[in-house]
Amino acid sequence: MSAFTGSSSQPTHAKISFAPQVGIPCLFMRGGTSKGPFFKAADLPKDLALRDQALLAVMGSPDKRQINGLGGAHPLTSKVGIVSKSGKEGVDLEFLFAQLQPDKDTVDTTPNCGNMLAAVVPFAIETGLVTVNQDLSTFRVLTLNTDMLSDITVETPLIPGSSNERFVNYEGAARIDGAPGTSSPITINFLDTAGSVCSALLPTGNVLDRIRVEPTAELKGFDPFEIDVTCIDNGMPLVIFKASDLARTGSESVSELNADTELKTRIEALRLKVSHLMGLGDVKSKNYPKMTLIAPPQNGGSLTTRSFIPHVCHDAIGVLAAVTVGTACVLKGSVCDGIAVIQEGNTKTVSVEHPTGEFSVELGIDPNNSQNVTRAALLRTARLIMQGKAMVPARLLENQ
Repeated sequence: MSAFTGSSSQPTHAKISFAPQVGIPCLFMRGGTSKGPFFKAADLPKDLALRDQALLAVMGSPDKRQINGLGGAHPLTSKVGIVSKSGKEGVDLEFLFAQLQPDKDTVDTTPNCGNMLAAVVPFAIETGLVTVNQDLSTFRVLTLNTDMLSDITVETPLIPGSSNERFVNYEGAARIDGAPGTSSPITINFLDTAGSVCSALLPTGNVLDRIRVEPTAELKGFDPFEIDVTCIDNGMPLVIFKASDLARTGSESVSELNADTELKTRIEALRLKVSHLMGLGDVKSKNYPKMTLIAPPQNGGSLTTRSFIPHVCHDAIGVLAAVTVGTACVLKGSVCDGIAVIQEGNTKTVSVEHPTGEFSVELGIDPNNSQNVTRAALLRTARLIMQGKAMVPARLLENQ
């Protein structure tokens, strides 16, 4: 049963030229450790420039506090989900993720977001894009950003007293670090994440690269250095390197790393240089590749991480970043080799430690090729926080 009645098959923004503002139906949802408004694609302007202006207005960007919108003054809470029913064979839903920044006027639909992905199926059920008829409902979702497919399973029990009406269950015992309390589990099985943005799983062609970084006119204040990195993309382009190679322990707090100007300058210089080797070109205005420091595990996991997205240290780690780090851990010769503690067998659970806990990723390994990761699965949770309409200037929806 849909709990959302604010959208219909007819455009909601007809005859609005007299109104200073107009409302776009949306659900405000938490997905994993991120949150933001979700929209039906049909309810947003078809013109991409107008769509982006509408999303900026909804979120209140650019403004570091996002005081004039729904944004939470942090990249993790400056995200938008756009969902539609798919017409492609074998695909149920299409998802477009948009990353906004508090203090910028950019709307980036290039990268994936595995956290917001966790809320796609609940949103689709709530808004009537799909129907459910069993206790566990699985739908195939195409993430349009990178043409990534995933099967997502949510709990949809019968409404008490009903013989056929069901609802999305948000209550349960599943817990994920970075989100308080417990919730109903949402299982995400990624089907084809290798080379999501880059040209291949290992975009430089190497499992390990030695990079020399020197100061530039824009980025200075450090001595030249050389560093071993693994450039990898199994859902999210990452540059992974040892914290010890930059004279850090990897156990520093988020606040310490965000205040470490010298470290952040060196990391950005490394990012700008290595992005060309990864085939990503100039990434000054991009949110990727993400930069990930690693160190030996400290709390019984597989390894410790500190992830920059790309200039702010993440309080946790992104879903697809965790998948990608986990993949690097099982590749012989990567920068993780000798640091990560990995179990034997063709199915490996990699526990990625981060500043607020850990993130476990289950990886399937090709028994005939230990360098080939065949499957990546994980558990997330989600919650519907609010439903209603997000107000934007009426001019953005005129003649749509």
